[in-house]
Amino acid sequence: MDNLIRVGLVVAALLVAHPTLAQGPAARSGLDPRVQKLVASVSEERMQQLLAKLVSFETRNTFSDTTSATRGIGAARQWIHDEFKRSSPRLQVSFDTHTIPAGGRVTREVELRNIVAVLPGKSARRIYVSGHYDSLNLGPRRGGATGAGSARGATGATGAGLPAEALAKAGQTPRPPPDYNAPAPGANDDGSGTVLSMELARVFAESGIEFEATLVFMAVAGEEYGLIGARAHAKRMKEEKVPIQALFNNDIVGNSRGGNGIVDGATVRLYSEGPEDSPSRALAQFTKRFAERYLPSHQIRLMARRDRFGRGGDHSAFNAEGFAAICFRESRENYQMQHNANDTIDGVSFPYLAQNARANAAAMATLALAPPPPAVGSNMLGRQPSGYDARLRWTAADGAAGYRIFWRRAWAPDWEHELSVGSVTEFVLPGMNIDDHVFGVAAVGPNGHESTVSAYAMAAREQ
Repeated sequence: MDNLIRVGLVVAALLVAHPTLAQGPAARSGLDPRVQKLVASVSEERMQQLLAKLVSFETRNTFSDTTSATRGIGAARQWIHDEFKRSSPRLQVSFDTHTIPAGGRVTREVELRNIVAVLPGKSARRIYVSGHYDSLNLGPRRGGATGAGSARGATGATGAGLPAEALAKAGQTPRPPPDYNAPAPGANDDGSGTVLSMELARVFAESGIEFEATLVFMAVAGEEYGLIGARAHAKRMKEEKVPIQALFNNDIVGNSRGGNGIVDGATVRLYSEGPEDSPSRALAQFTKRFAERYLPSHQIRLMARRDRFGRGGDHSAFNAEGFAAICFRESRENYQMQHNANDTIDGVSFPYLAQNARANAAAMATLALAPPPPAVGSNMLGRQPSGYDARLRWTAADGAAGYRIFWRRAWAPDWEHELSVGSVTEFVLPGMNIDDHVFGVAAVGPNGHESTVSAYAMAAREQ
């Protein structure tokens, strides 16, 4: 019998035997009006105002002026901090400060300040949204498709910052040090992600919704010099055992016209670190599923990669500490308007940026209203009772009112079938071969919101 037909018969038999199971998908067909209202309250006009102010500081280079009240990174970070506080009295706003010693691309000791706005929830479990507020101008040092590279070139051309004697021995000509105060408006990279995070802080704080999870809105420093602000924050959170469930990073999310002239304002790319069924991949799949329910006109394009070739972002710093983290990036980049003085506000499409903010908001709100995912392990998937069945077991999740199981063919990239199974911690799919399918389970709260899916992975000895 064809495998898909057989799966359909199994599900039909389960629904006949357990008629209450059929209520799950029907109950899920509607949208939460609170989340709909939250998503609709995102203001492109406010983001335009925020971005206009952000680029007015002319540069936000990590090593730029910190004493001026109107120019440089010092003035910019103080304004972001104050704007977060002004957005809502519910937000707990602070500087997350780190002293970074000289080394590598960091040419001298520097004080970094991430800006963090916390909206307390019912639990300590944290969900982040972020964008990096520092900017960069590599100027004529890179030439051609300037700025398309990552921050590996943040000190300028080859040899910048190295001793003249070392360069002479290597047959290279010393270059003058970079001008850290050169104009670097950084409107799209990453003013767009920064103002998205700032607007969502306002939207969530003003929503009046009491979220299960604590929400954190962060403007990150030092991304262009090797993700140093994100690395320092993620490392500190890991050391302090802060329970971070997810990070939604937004880096270059405001331009709908690519450098090749193609316009795409209806899709956005979403990158996630593997392997398949990793927590980050599960978060990306969750984001697509729920963002597109609330925003059907905006497609989330899943990318089975950590990031683009030769480039990186702050989500990778969280991945390195074991946290689930994903990154939104516009579908059509213009490399000529990155890491130089050309990254100006006229290169940002605010209707497109607002759609990306709404996609973040829909997924974040759903996740923050849901219980945490259940815990599973390879030893919790078996063939009982007949020896040819799929017996799924899981550890109960705090606050869960029920569970939903998922499965797909072992070669399929995303879940193909799902079934609500009620308030139980094990379930049997009769006649389902666990060698031919991948299985997972999500927790569902009393309000119907579900967690990310915890997949049953093979143990290392089995691989």
